Amino acid sequence: MTTTDRFFCADAARIRGDSLAGTAPRGMVWVLIEYRGAWPANGYDGIDLDPVVKAHVWAAAHAVRARIFLVRRLVRPRPEGPGRWAVLHYEGSGAYRQRWGTWSSDQDLVEITEALRWPGRLDQPPVVLVCAHGQHDICCAVRGRPVARALSERWPNLVWECTHVGGDRFAANVVVVPDGTYYGLLDPVSAVGVVEEHLAGRIHPDFLRGYTDLAPPQQVAVAALLARFGPAGRHDYTVTGTARDGDDWRVRVELHAPRPTAFDIEVHAHRTAPHRLTCRGPAPSPAVAYEVRSIHPA
Repeated sequence: MTTTDRFFCADAARIRGDSLAGTAPRGMVWVLIEYRGAWPANGYDGIDLDPVVKAHVWAAAHAVRARIFLVRRLVRPRPEGPGRWAVLHYEGSGAYRQRWGTWSSDQDLVEITEALRWPGRLDQPPVVLVCAHGQHDICCAVRGRPVARALSERWPNLVWECTHVGGDRFAANVVVVPDGTYYGLLDPVSAVGVVEEHLAGRIHPDFLRGYTDLAPPQQVAVAALLARFGPAGRHDYTVTGTARDGDDWRVRVELHAPRPTAFDIEVHAHRTAPHRLTCRGPAPSPAVAYEVRSIHPA
């Protein structure tokens, strides 16, 4: 198969017009491990670490539902010296904690288990992750690496390439942690604009997949308010109630500024027709998509 006729899931998703809203996976704790070797297709599970240390870190992360990402800086030549690791916690309502360390031997990574139990400092800058995991899905490398390069040139101390974040068909995917904001369908130009606005406290709906502390219908409801009323900060909206009746959801969202206002958003869920959703997955499968039926003051 030539490059011309090869299937690319991100191209297909753009042609179909797949909806981004409501596609951010849930999560409030992240473990980052700088790994300068080749990234296997299954990420952390496939790297060559002491098996006891590896299992110990995985069990500690699993206990708090933390996701483990391998990360690297987009620099040449490859940096020398110890690698870095981090544990990042989102605690809700704008409270974030981070703890960073270094590792030269596998045993050093055991410190991650303590960091998962005892969150670190509050006053840390955010981390911008760009999925560039080509061994998992080629679109993540083809579209992710140029985005990582553009963002690294602008914010060299904030940006890391990372392993699979989910949603390959939405490459390039960018995740801002620890506030847990997913963006997708980015290119180098749009990525710089999105991150710049995010860091300034203005989140737009155009490339927003969702917030990882919210369920998919809640993510869709917040995105709908951003589309109707304009960009807002990460915590300007709060979901205060959710009711479900089959495939229909009623989500109540409160806007805190410029004055307290509540909205009820009606969201309908449905399954799409089967499609190939990843480059490596040849079998078509459906996805869940959401439609906003109405928005009205509560």
